[in-house]
Formats: sequence, C-alpha cells, structure tokens
Amino acid sequence: MTSTPAFWLVLLAAAGTFALTMGTRQTMGLFLSPLNTATGLGLTSISLAFAVGQLWWGLTQPFAGAMADKIGAGRVLFIGALLVAVGTFITPYMTSTWGLILAIGVLSAGGSGMAGPAVLMAATTRLIPPERRSLAAGIVNAGGSFGQFAMAPIAATLIVSLGWASSLQVLAVLVLLCLPAAFVLRGNSLQAAPAGQKVLGTREAIGQALRNRSYLLLGAGFFTCGFHVAFLATHLPGVVASCGLPTVWAGWTLALLGLFNIIGSVAMGWAMGRWRMKSLLSLVYAARALAVLMFLLAPKTGPVMLAFAAVMGLTFLSSVPPTAGLVAKFFGPSNMATLFGIAMLTHQIGGFLGAWLGGKVFEATGSYDWIWYVDILLAVGAALLHLPIREEPLRRAALAGSPAA
Repeated sequence: MTSTPAFWLVLLAAAGTFALTMGTRQTMGLFLSPLNTATGLGLTSISLAFAVGQLWWGLTQPFAGAMADKIGAGRVLFIGALLVAVGTFITPYMTSTWGLILAIGVLSAGGSGMAGPAVLMAATTRLIPPERRSLAAGIVNAGGSFGQFAMAPIAATLIVSLGWASSLQVLAVLVLLCLPAAFVLRGNSLQAAPAGQKVLGTREAIGQALRNRSYLLLGAGFFTCGFHVAFLATHLPGVVASCGLPTVWAGWTLALLGLFNIIGSVAMGWAMGRWRMKSLLSLVYAARALAVLMFLLAPKTGPVMLAFAAVMGLTFLSSVPPTAGLVAKFFGPSNMATLFGIAMLTHQIGGFLGAWLGGKVFEATGSYDWIWYVDILLAVGAALLHLPIREEPLRRAALAGSPAA
C-alpha cells in the first residue's frame, strides 16, 4: 500500500491529467460558432466532427485500457497527451469537414481517450489502498470538472483577446503540462493482482464481462450519460444563444457546469462508501430527468440558465465514479482499464448521438426542444435500468482463469 504523500501525489497526477484533457475537450463548444463562421461549413457538418470526436473518444478507451493493462498506464497517457495537443493546435488550419474530423474527432479526441477515465481510474485503483478508492474516484473525476470550470472562462477570455484560432493553440500548449503525470502513474495490471492469483487474459475478461447481466445493464445506463454530457458540452452555448442571451452567459454556464460537477463528484465519492452504487446511479439519472423538465417549463433568463447549469453540474459526470466502482467490484482491478473502457465506449456512442443530433435537430426545427424530450426519456430509462443490477463481486473461482494473454 502507498503512503499518504504517495496517495495525494497519485491523485494530483490523475486529477491534473483529467483536468487538462477534459477541460480542453469540454470548452470546444465555445469554438463551434467561430468555426462555423470561419469555414462556412454549416452547423450540421461541424457538429459531425464533434460527434465523431465523442464516438472516437469512446472507441479508443477499451484499446487504451488494454494497452495500459499490458504495457503500463504511463506510456499510454504520455502518447495521449501529445495527441490532444497536436489535434487542438492544428484545428484552426482545417477548413473542410474531413479536416475538422481529423483534428477534433480523431487526434484530439483519440488522445483524450488515451488519457481519459478508463486509464486514469484504473491506474488510481491500482496504486492506492482499497479503503480509499471510493473517495479517490470522486476526486479524480472532479479533476475533469475543475478543468472545465477553470478553462471555460479562460478560453472565452482568450477568444475575445487573441481570437479563436490563437486561443485553441494556447489551450494545446497548456495540455502538455500533464506530461509529468505519466511517470507517476506508470505500471500495469499485473501489479494489481493479489499474490498467487493469475490475471485473466484480455479476451477471457471481456467474454466474462459480456456474459454478466449487471455489467450489460450498467453499460446501457452509461449510454444515457454520454448522450446527456455530449449534448450539453457541445450545444449548451447554442442553447444560451437560442434564448437570446449574450455570449458571456455561455462561458459562465460551462464554467458552472464544471464547478458544480466538482461538488457532485466529490460528494459521490463520499456517498459510495455509505450507500449502494447502483442506487446512487438511479438517483443521478432521475435527478437529470427532473431538472431538464423544470428547465423546459421555466423562463429562459440568465439567472435561470446559471441555475440550470449548476443543477446539471451536480449530476454531469457524477455517474463516472460509481460506474467505475461497480466494474472494479464485479471483476477486480486487474482488467479494470479494459472493462471500464468498454463501458466508456457505450457512453460515447450515446455521446455521438447527443452531439450530432443536437445540431441536426436545431437546423431542422430551429429549437433544441426535441433533444430535451429525448434526454428526459433516456434519463428515466437509465434510472430504471440500474435497479435490477446485482451489486456483488463475481466468485473468485471465476476470476482465477487462464494466464494473461
């Protein structure tokens, strides 16, 4: 077990990496309108690049997790951070839909997936004592929210002072600050196995997970989280604009989304040590449905928008720690990066639809209302899906399979 100083060093490295990569990704919605003006491609085409990014971020996570389980998290995180920086830096030079898909949807999103929650949560779980894992998961997840809270107003200020293109390149340089974290979080899943216990190979672990009903229900619920998060991250500035509010409100709504998710994530880490994780997840999704319904009924003023962002922030990514916690509880930490990565893939399939359909529906109807209706239905469904989950570890005998592949 690690000492207390090492515990906080691990959290700083993991949360700091998530802050820089997630903060950069979650501020991209501020650049959607400037990109549209500069390229003339149309909202649907640019939303497609953002949507591909959501999907690719998810697709990279199982593979990044498998790589981290084998060659070590440090190497994967280092490469991921470099790709985020490169993709963000070259985005202003892209003037076609395919160019934006390459920069935003493949390089930046793929790098962020490699330096994302699947690898970070698994590395944290491996490096810290079991009794501290719930709190640590909440703190690491809060790091991503802090990145959004800090970088959204920074990005908005940079856009005003330097222009949108130079702002993106400044953000790209800032991402490189997380490179030293790769050294702190180095190591692989073999170190997570108890003495004398064999580690399941990747194929065996995946096969076992896909036969587990509770894991499948967990992934299905996580789809809704991805839809919700990607829609808000990409289109919340557009929602603010469609309500006739000044651009400054867009920056502050994104900032409040991040700020209150810090509170929600840390609170979730605390709550996971006291209540069942599946019950907490049901509560999160039910709260989202109620909040969106109340927002649709409320007048669309600046204070209402900020209040809505704050409430959404409390539930924004607070589903990640208990989802990761349940994966670790079901299967143990040895293949956690791979299996949580697969769960993140379902999350980002939802994210693809949330980002893309947001632009598509707005262009077709001039309103985001139908996306909000779908979001409510999905949230209610997710709240119900988590109720039959069996929150218990698999039998040890089932986990002591073949040697690692």
